[in-house]
Amino acid sequence: MSEKTQRFNVRKLTMTAMLGAVASVLMFISVNVPLMPSFIKLDLSELPALIASFALGPISGVAVCLIKNLVNLFFSTTGGVGELSNFLLGAVFVFVAGMFYKYMGERKGALVGSLCGAAAMAVISVFTNYFVVYPVYTAFMPMDTILSMYQAINPNVENLWQALLWFNMPFTFIKGLLSVVITFLVYKKLSPFLKGKKRGTK
Repeated sequence: MSEKTQRFNVRKLTMTAMLGAVASVLMFISVNVPLMPSFIKLDLSELPALIASFALGPISGVAVCLIKNLVNLFFSTTGGVGELSNFLLGAVFVFVAGMFYKYMGERKGALVGSLCGAAAMAVISVFTNYFVVYPVYTAFMPMDTILSMYQAINPNVENLWQALLWFNMPFTFIKGLLSVVITFLVYKKLSPFLKGKKRGTK
């Protein structure tokens, strides 16, 4: 392995760890969302992972998702199930986006990949929530209580499937889009620093 390659790998690991630390902090910072039950909160912790996926490669993006969830695992209120779901969804999002960008390049690849990744994350969230996360939540809160919080916003909700399809899936997609928008605004300035290159080089 050449000295140049070694320096690149060390920098890549360092930048991945740094972005993982930023993502860990952002995962702690969450806000309530209008027209959503109070237990569903918005955070932008996928943002550093998406930036890593574009600048350093899809594997680095997935690694950032892993780091932030391992850190937050120490403060878990779901026995780690929520963190597992968050990791799976975030990993799908940034890996798909990063792979498109890797092979298509340019802004078009980043945009197409980000939209596909956000859509995949939203769809998969329905199943991870239904089969993994919410069954654990029922140990702390009865399902009737959970459904009543959705019904307070939309009385037509009759079951968990409807709640997840009408609320959680669009919310997850929009959450992904927020990370995409911010990434497109800041990526050009951050990319040279993350890659260790001077501005103007690819």
